[in-house]
Amino acid sequence: MSPTGPAASDFPALSAQGHVTFLGAGPGDPGLLTLRAVEALASADVLVAEPDVLGVVRCHARASVSTPELTVVDAQSAAAGVPILRDAANLVMEAVRGGRRVVRAVSGDPGLDGNAGAEMLACAAAGIPFDVVPGVANVVGVPAYAGVPLRDAQGADVRFVDARTASDRCWTEVGASDATAVISTTLDSVAAAAGELVSAGRKPDTPLTVTVAGTTTRQRTWTATLGTIAQVLKQAKVLPSPEGHRPVIAVVGERSSAAQRDQLAWFESKPLFGWKVLVPRTKEQSASLSDQLRSYGAVPHEVPTIAVEPPRTPQQMERAVKGLVTGRYEWIAFTSVNAVKAVREKFEEYGLDARAFAGIKVAAVGEQTAAALVDFGVKPDLVPSGEQSAAGLLEDWPPYDPVFDPIDRVFLPRADIATETLVAGLIELGWEVDDVTAYRTVRASPPPADTREAIKGGGFDAVLFTSSSTVRNLVGIAGKPHNVTVIACIGPATAKTAEEHGLRVDVLSPEPSVHKLAEALAEFGARRREAAKEAGDPVTRPSERRPGARRRRTTT
Repeated sequence: MSPTGPAASDFPALSAQGHVTFLGAGPGDPGLLTLRAVEALASADVLVAEPDVLGVVRCHARASVSTPELTVVDAQSAAAGVPILRDAANLVMEAVRGGRRVVRAVSGDPGLDGNAGAEMLACAAAGIPFDVVPGVANVVGVPAYAGVPLRDAQGADVRFVDARTASDRCWTEVGASDATAVISTTLDSVAAAAGELVSAGRKPDTPLTVTVAGTTTRQRTWTATLGTIAQVLKQAKVLPSPEGHRPVIAVVGERSSAAQRDQLAWFESKPLFGWKVLVPRTKEQSASLSDQLRSYGAVPHEVPTIAVEPPRTPQQMERAVKGLVTGRYEWIAFTSVNAVKAVREKFEEYGLDARAFAGIKVAAVGEQTAAALVDFGVKPDLVPSGEQSAAGLLEDWPPYDPVFDPIDRVFLPRADIATETLVAGLIELGWEVDDVTAYRTVRASPPPADTREAIKGGGFDAVLFTSSSTVRNLVGIAGKPHNVTVIACIGPATAKTAEEHGLRVDVLSPEPSVHKLAEALAEFGARRREAAKEAGDPVTRPSERRPGARRRRTTT
């Protein structure tokens, strides 16, 4: 980024209607964006974002937003790992022409991180209206995620130092004090910064933490002292490294002590922290499961193994939907989210909405299917009180009573490969069933080559199998997961299929629920973490184990 902004005279005839929002994207965790930031991004015509935050902010902008690229213009700075980018102020000035709304997104906070102040001055000089959306500053957010509070009840003097621009006087003042020092530097420059503080008077045994990739699931923190940090990074095989230019936040002071951080490191102690978890499901069904995995610190990777397609002959489905509207059915039973989706799409095709369900009893096989119905505007009358399956639904289904039930027919929209359990059970209860193929499930296309290699080579820490078909389809399109990968299955039938394919099942969900499955995997990860700590071993992810290591079966 250019250290100086252009003069106002360089940009004649700028539209008075244009507007710029300088927005702080935070240290890296997408969840740290403020509500005001999301609002500003949603109305942006142009998004000028630093490369390291583009992924954080882009998903909140409109699909049509323009994203001009900040390009490296200085080869020497690029080699040093701190590239000077194409002058952002010029990009902003160009974008604001014609009355467009521009969002200029920076890492951390625009007033504390980077050089947004110079760009604001350029806008002011050119008469361009702008506002500022503060963000979580790197020097504040990263220590919080590392479990290092900067102040306590007794208070403290906190000094923020940018090692790249710090003067000798700055090092002398900070080194001569007992203030908590928060230093922005790079991994290979940490030891030099520690040396500056020791030379200025800080004791070599002063605690120090160093955090890289702070607030993201790649975060890693080392605890040392000013005198030992170089040795600690070398023993951890972190340095020397071609990635030594990576930015880090170092905190110097008693609040960085190992004993205190062990109690306060809430983020890195999440049960699945940093685990790369494969979610082999249909795209439509994986979102809530992925969100739950993220709450445990995992990095979900969604690989569709099943594609959903319309039935080959739509006439049967069309007759059933028309019959539903004309009063042919007493009940409609949904056995999957995809069945809800198929009926909803057919409704929309005919210009119908949820009101067409008036007078019809609605059953859902489980919580996820019920949630899809509620989203459609339909509250199900029957959801299994016990097992969330066809068998569980039959346990609660009332028998047909000609006195109370004016119609004896049930509409059952389902997949082409669904089992006959529910049909047979309903007939036994006295109901007539219109068993209709609402959609077909087919094997999805293979994932990209790097994903296939990660699956077979042990690049994933765990894989969640939510049905026997996901086992068969994943192995079919991508190969068998490596034996160091933790295998988690939703139920005994799925586990049996996994074992038939040569997989050792580590985690078995106590209930046939995707959320219970994720919860069981988190419990497995927590026990694994505690066992390593009790044994005095470093906490590692399964993918970091040596190839071929044996694993013990665990059920929850």
